[in-house]
Amino acid sequence: MAKKRVVVGLSGGVDSAVAALLLKREGYDVIGLFMRNWHEEDESGQCTSDDDFLDVRRVADKIGIDYYALDFSEQYLERVFSHFVEEYKKGRTPNPDVLCNREIKFDAFSSFAETMAADLIATGHYADVSHGERHLLLRSADENKDQTYFLNQITEDQLSRAIFPLGALEKGEVRRIAKEAGLPVWEKKDSTGICFIGERNFRKFLASYIPMKKGEIVTTDGKVVGTHDGVFYYTKGQRKGLGVGGGGNGQPYFVVAKDVPNNRLIVTQGETELLYSSSLTVDDFHFISERLPEGESEVLARVRHRQPLQKAVALVEGKKVTLRFEKKQRAVQEGQYAVLYQGRVCLGGGVIEKSE
Repeated sequence: MAKKRVVVGLSGGVDSAVAALLLKREGYDVIGLFMRNWHEEDESGQCTSDDDFLDVRRVADKIGIDYYALDFSEQYLERVFSHFVEEYKKGRTPNPDVLCNREIKFDAFSSFAETMAADLIATGHYADVSHGERHLLLRSADENKDQTYFLNQITEDQLSRAIFPLGALEKGEVRRIAKEAGLPVWEKKDSTGICFIGERNFRKFLASYIPMKKGEIVTTDGKVVGTHDGVFYYTKGQRKGLGVGGGGNGQPYFVVAKDVPNNRLIVTQGETELLYSSSLTVDDFHFISERLPEGESEVLARVRHRQPLQKAVALVEGKKVTLRFEKKQRAVQEGQYAVLYQGRVCLGGGVIEKSE
């Protein structure tokens, strides 16, 4: 029988490198794909993705697999980044990594895999999948690195052709495997920047796409206590970087809201109830495989990546889902995703429209 062919996304990091290595060891016909989705030069004039592609070449040569590089920057700009900018303009806090997975890594990337007559696609995500009567997205063994939060918008059809070689591994084990195999990226630092855009001065980056204007920082009762550099820069619950101190009750100031139409940042002093929410609403919830029944169900939930799972009750009314938490949640951000779980199964998620 011919070996199953799998196309694995290679980013130049240790996780995707080990994913490719494990697939090769398991006997798959492995092809690597490096995705160029953002074009920008650093101060020296070098394209910022060149170093990553060099690492991809070194990894592929070490493992002994063929590899390709494709440019998906047009798709990324139209289907991911434009949404990212529009959400910030509304004063919300979007998560481009979620759309990047649905629109690029599991769509445009998957289409390329089909042209290569591939049976499967694979990534270096810390997640797992169960292929049975239904295709279920599962939390990874390494709870601290679990990335199912970022995969909450993929479809069951996309999941049906996917495998996650790192699903049963912890990060330390992944680096050990890479070191023992002599992979040149085994010590490479994990990327923490925006999907495909990388790490940079975020304020400077955002200001190049959204006009920024100084405005007032005011308390909830309307007292002006300072000046901000641009209301879009800040997030609910933020304490650092406000440039406001002293006065009032002597406690630090925290952002509780953004008044975009009036270009005002609303703050309060201390850890007040205004920073906490007992419920939130998603108007267009996406279920990956198994849909919750109409009415109330007990679930586990996350409203941000790496947050410990929170107990909640989900009220399902068509596409609308209202979550009521057992414990109040701090700094719930409109524009981020609420993601639901039952046991190891990631049910799906949706954009948070409001919280109370």
